[in-house]
This record gives sequence, structure tokens and C-alpha cells, in this order.
Amino acid sequence: MLARPTAAILMLAAMLPSVARADAVADFYRGRTINLVVGYGPGGGYDLCARLVARHLGAHIPGNPAVVVQNMPGAGSLRATNFLFAVAPNDGTTIGAFARDMPLLAILGNNSAVRFDPRKFVWLGSSSNFANDAYVLMVRTDAPVKSIAQARAAGGPPLVLGSTAEGTTGSDVPMLLREALGLNLKLVSGYPDNGAIFLAVDRGEINGRTTDFSTMRALRPEWVKPDGPMRALLQLARATRHPDFPDVPTARELAENESSRALIELAEIPYLMARPFVAPPGVPADRAAALQAAFLAVHRDPQFIAEAARLKIEISAEGGEDVLRAIDRIAGAPAALLDRLRRILAKS
Repeated sequence: MLARPTAAILMLAAMLPSVARADAVADFYRGRTINLVVGYGPGGGYDLCARLVARHLGAHIPGNPAVVVQNMPGAGSLRATNFLFAVAPNDGTTIGAFARDMPLLAILGNNSAVRFDPRKFVWLGSSSNFANDAYVLMVRTDAPVKSIAQARAAGGPPLVLGSTAEGTTGSDVPMLLREALGLNLKLVSGYPDNGAIFLAVDRGEINGRTTDFSTMRALRPEWVKPDGPMRALLQLARATRHPDFPDVPTARELAENESSRALIELAEIPYLMARPFVAPPGVPADRAAALQAAFLAVHRDPQFIAEAARLKIEISAEGGEDVLRAIDRIAGAPAALLDRLRRILAKS
């Protein structure tokens, strides 16, 4: 009579399928290269974060593939987003990073060039949920508009800001602030990348811009010095004031009624996916799971955390499921609120 299998043998048998899957993933990735497509040119906040992730990601994927960054700027990262959704290989050898506002752009449906459904991506997660960051309206100290009161004054000069393209935060936020808070803003769009906007401000071609505090710390630290060339007028994507800007009001504080406050809070949801990473739809389930697990493992890696601190990159990672919940929150907002935001962002 055969002896009954022991508990240890049963446990080992149960583990065999998962071990086999892990081995298959390792076999696939061993000796391969993963392309990380970034929807902006070199030197901006998205690119800086993506290159940091790329340096550490391969060590956490079975088979330890190399990870290389491929910049694909255009239309405020819409070009790269469409490529990742419909053209990029979906075998697990291509992943990407694009603007946080891309899911919102798709849900609102204003842009006929959108060719993707944000819910169908394989979401790896986001390197930042903006918990320790702020999106700040920065203006030159020699700009004609020096306060929110002046920006709201009828008949005064407009505050001239720069952005890349429609559907990006740098474009959407000024239009939102103009409509929801009554600020007299003029937007100059079409800059090729983040670095070009910084340079335009430094040269005095425009009065200022909206940008992440973390990006300024990393790329323009002089902008946030008390005696620097810039001043902050307001901060967005925060329920309370950032500790480094205790005297700068939040957009929520400046809202003059509940309708405007609700509009601002809706527009702030994309910041929960401030540095999003995806793989194309259709990646095999075992490789998708390995990429998602590796993405989160990277953000717990002490070497990654230490390098992010040296580069002054804000890290507060979220997983893919968290990003999908944020997208569902946008899609589930009241229809009237979505319609109002749609009308605002449709204006030139």
C-alpha cells in the first residue's frame, strides 16, 4: 500500500506551476533588451524619472534583461501613448512612460488624435502619487503680474505661460486656472519639451510656467530659492499647502464656490498617477505580472531610493491597480462636471 503524500510534498506540488511560470519568464527575458519609450525628449522630469527606473528595473525582472530608454516626443506624449497602445510589440519587450493627463484626455474625448483606451493598458504603476509634491504656478520676479490679485484684476496685463501641447498638464492647468479661478492667463503652446519651456522662461520670452516642485528641485533648483529669479503664486494637486510653500495658497483655497472647487478636485486626480508606466495591451499574463511586480520592487530597492534622493526625484509609488482606480474615479465623475471640464479644455 502506497504511503499518503506528506504535507510538504503536497505544498511542493502546488508550487510547481508558479515555479514553471517564473522559469518561463526568466527564459524569455534572459539576454533580451526591454525598450522603455518616453513620450518626451531628454532632460525633463518624465525622462529623468524614466531613466532612473530603467537603471534598476532589469535587476528585478526574471532573466535580468537590459532596459534602454527610447525618447519619442510629440504632441505632449500623445504620439508615444498611441504607439504604445497600437503599434509597440506586446510581447513584454516594450514598456513606456507618458504624461499623467493622457487618461483624462481619452476620457474627455476632445482630441480626435487619441487612439487608445487607458483601461486596456497593462499598468505597471506610477513612481509618484504626488503625496510629497506640488504643481506650482511660477512666474519671473520681473513679470508685470506679481500676485493672484493682479492676475485677477480686470483690464490688467495677462500672465504669459508656456506649455508643450494640448492634453498635457502644462496646457490644461492654465486653462483650468483661467476659467475656474478667473486668472488673466495667456498660453503659448507648442514647445517641444520641458527643457525648452524652462529655457524660454529663463530668457524672458514668457513670464512663467506651471510645473512640479520636484522637477524644479532637480532641474532648476535656483527657481525655488528665496532670493531666486522666480516666485510661486499658487499650488495645485494638494489639499493642504506644501511645507516648502507655506505662504502660497492652493487652488482649492482660491476657488470662489463649490462648483469651482469640485472642478479643481476632478482635475487633480491625474496627479495620483504623476509618473505613470505601462506595457501595451495583450502582454502575456505571466510577463505582465513579472513587470508589475518588478516595478513595485524597484521602488522598494534601497539603491533606487538612494539614487532618487540624490537626484531630488520625488518617489511615492503606486501599483497598477491603484492607477486603474484613479482612472475609474475620473470616468465616474458627475457628467455635468466632466462636461464643464471638457468645454474648458476644448478652448484654445
